[in-house]
Amino acid sequence: MKRYALDDLRIWKEAPNRKPLILRGARQVGKTELVRIFARECFESFIEINFDEHPSKSTFFEEEDIRIVCKYIEIDAGIKLVPGKTLLFLDEIQSVPQVLARLRYFYERMPELHVICAGSLLDFTLADHEIAMPVGRMEFMFLGPMTFGEFLHAREQVSIEEYLAGYHIGQDIPLALHKKILGLLREYLLIGGMPGVVKRYIESGLDFESAAREQQGILQTFYADFGKYKRRINVPFIQDLFRKVPLNIGKTIKFSSLNPDVRSVVVREGLEYLEKARIIYRVFHADANGIPLGAELNHNYFKLLFLDVGLVSSLLGLRLTDLRPDTDYTLVHSGLIAEQFVGQHVLYSPKRWMEPALYYWNRPIRGSSSEVDYLIQCGTRVVPVEVKAGKTGRLKSLQMFVLEKRPSLALRFNSDAPSVIHTTTSVAGREPQDFSLLSLPLYLAEQTQRLLDEYFEG
Repeated sequence: MKRYALDDLRIWKEAPNRKPLILRGARQVGKTELVRIFARECFESFIEINFDEHPSKSTFFEEEDIRIVCKYIEIDAGIKLVPGKTLLFLDEIQSVPQVLARLRYFYERMPELHVICAGSLLDFTLADHEIAMPVGRMEFMFLGPMTFGEFLHAREQVSIEEYLAGYHIGQDIPLALHKKILGLLREYLLIGGMPGVVKRYIESGLDFESAAREQQGILQTFYADFGKYKRRINVPFIQDLFRKVPLNIGKTIKFSSLNPDVRSVVVREGLEYLEKARIIYRVFHADANGIPLGAELNHNYFKLLFLDVGLVSSLLGLRLTDLRPDTDYTLVHSGLIAEQFVGQHVLYSPKRWMEPALYYWNRPIRGSSSEVDYLIQCGTRVVPVEVKAGKTGRLKSLQMFVLEKRPSLALRFNSDAPSVIHTTTSVAGREPQDFSLLSLPLYLAEQTQRLLDEYFEG
């Protein structure tokens, strides 16, 4: 199965000032398989050490001299570590934080050797201040689930994958093709992008039940992981919190709605645990007065995104019959499925070496509250994003944002064909504001950054 992150790994391989790479992401998003594919395609030899399976091999790294460490690795593997030709992969490195601290020596004394590390609960180790982390001597890459484009490739729909990747604003999409892509999107909303689920779905001859069993297996793995978190937590509490997240996607979070019987500080800590495991993401409110968006975020207002839309569908009990071909996906479960789909693609679509972050806008004024689903930074501009069905005049929150922040462009995702409308919004007592509304079908969410760049470049 194709992963676009391979392109980033190839760039890293050829970089003149390359550092040891730490691949970060949730369990089961395909980190290990990605590195193995990269090794097969780009290196003559490959040494993999899994510290969960072989914790005793961490003793190799007790030596001060990194060249002696490499000699032990060579003897154990029966393979020579040849700089430029061999990839060394240290997997599940969170199990041996002392090895993580030693990465600096690869950079300082053997920078010509290609070294990649990965781990499923790595963020807990990275956040542990007791560990002397080699700051400035390693680099990161972030991996999420397979995108819709990667899913299309796995489904042998390469022509559609390439068509969407080459789509330009203003192009008409024939109705028959639009309906076909919506049908494939319907599959993705249920299957999602977890590689094991996609693989099972393909190999079973597109059997949804086989994929659903694989999804349940992944969810059970997450449940089992809760007991491994760094600090002691109440496992039944975190499991209950985990199950409630999908029902609260797209809503500004009130801690009482997640668990009314527990103090808000405990609920907040539970969400932080799930976020460190990269199972959820908090989408914070930003004032959107300028860039960077993160400079004006408010930690008291946030929404939640789950790791993968397919796992959300599984937790909600959605089945194939719930998403009929004529279904408007922006209305399913009050729009949370569509908002999750767009959110996870926008979250991971920019540069993979940047920490994934996403924002929204919230104006909690009694009797006149407004909320815009997402905010995207495009150069020096802030673009509001709504995931909604309906006519332009019904986008009240988007119009309020336009009046207050005066962007020249707003973006709306729905199930319709693409369009660009130049319009004016106004309310009593305010100066009218001209803006353009770019409407895109949901299946183009992965192309958001590229299309926004294209729009502003003229």
